[in-house]
Amino acid sequence: MSDATTDTGPVLSADGTPLKKSLAKALRREKLRALMLIAPLLVFILITFILPIADMLFRSVENSIVPDTLPRTVEALQDWDPDSNEAPDEAVFAALAQDMQIAVEAKLHTRLGSRLNYEKTGMSSLFRKSGRRIDRWDLAADAPFKEKFADIDEDWVDPDTWKTLKVYSSNYTNGYFLNSVDLQKGVDGVEMRPENQQIYITLFQRTLFMSLMIMGSCVLLGYPIAFLLANLPSKTSNMLLILVLLPFWTSLLVRTSAWKVMLQQQGVINDTLVWLGLVDDAARLIMINNQFGTIVAMTHILLPFMILPLYSVMQTIPPSYVRAAKSLGATNWTAFWRVYFPQSVPGIGAGCILVFILAIGYYITPELVGGTKGVFISNRIAYHISSSLNWGLAAALGTILLVAVLMLYWVYDKIVGIDNVKLG
Repeated sequence: MSDATTDTGPVLSADGTPLKKSLAKALRREKLRALMLIAPLLVFILITFILPIADMLFRSVENSIVPDTLPRTVEALQDWDPDSNEAPDEAVFAALAQDMQIAVEAKLHTRLGSRLNYEKTGMSSLFRKSGRRIDRWDLAADAPFKEKFADIDEDWVDPDTWKTLKVYSSNYTNGYFLNSVDLQKGVDGVEMRPENQQIYITLFQRTLFMSLMIMGSCVLLGYPIAFLLANLPSKTSNMLLILVLLPFWTSLLVRTSAWKVMLQQQGVINDTLVWLGLVDDAARLIMINNQFGTIVAMTHILLPFMILPLYSVMQTIPPSYVRAAKSLGATNWTAFWRVYFPQSVPGIGAGCILVFILAIGYYITPELVGGTKGVFISNRIAYHISSSLNWGLAAALGTILLVAVLMLYWVYDKIVGIDNVKLG
């Protein structure tokens, strides 16, 4: 008998390493090489997509400026009862004087006032005015401070001022999210904001309604165009497809400005209607600075994003299916509705998702043609980022918008199935 038949040791590779260990090492090397190849893409996505969203989520709950700027005051306020309807005692004012002198030296008191002004009007001017006086105080010789603060402004002995400070004295807050849905934090819990400040629920409802209207308009207008492009000879369809792509070669600002000119009361459309006698010259239609103008302009701008997915899906539908249905006795409408349309549903789904997500966050067009009744929630977010500098509220509004889109995406997946969405 040969010795090979009795050898039960591990199988070795050429370099003497056990074959199993050598294969595992080679597999790890291949995985590491693959990871290195996609590493630039992962880093790019992390920096440009994941980190900005994470920062937005953090800013929507971050509130460290109050406890960081007034640490002694916040600690002293723990023993104050807001239900007493009286200003805190001298110990709290002494802590505030010490904190304010440090904040004035570091020039942080104005930022703190701006933050609290989002919750109670007048806090910004109160801190700015107080900073100029407190900077000259001698903390060792000028006590007691309660009367001195009252001399600066009577708001310092107003219990509501201290209630606001106490409510927003933690490092994290849900106040921005409450403000985003027209609520606010009170001493007794969550309560509605004053009626003249309730705007965000209306804006969210308007944004969803108009985005759905724009999406529906794009389906109604885009489906026949895509059907025509998909069923014409390729030479003709390619030429017509250039007309669909033509808006992409024109500035968005130019297209929006053109609609602003066309839709105004002295614009091209009204002039044509008056010339045709359909509208009286004294009763020209108001089509700009309202929801109608925004829907018309955004439908035109987003229409190619509906046509292209539809066209790419329709091109893959074999014409023989419709011909077979007709040969079996189906009418043109039955053949279209029972055979052709179900196969084009994935294109409708892809176009609807694309148009809706673009519409819900659009900014330039509603800003230019929407007036006061046709703007979206995105315009309010831009206002808080660039004008009011309330970045926390802007982040909370953006987070709610993101969650709404994800929820609609989830509902769409449950009803239609995201696997049915195709781009060709």
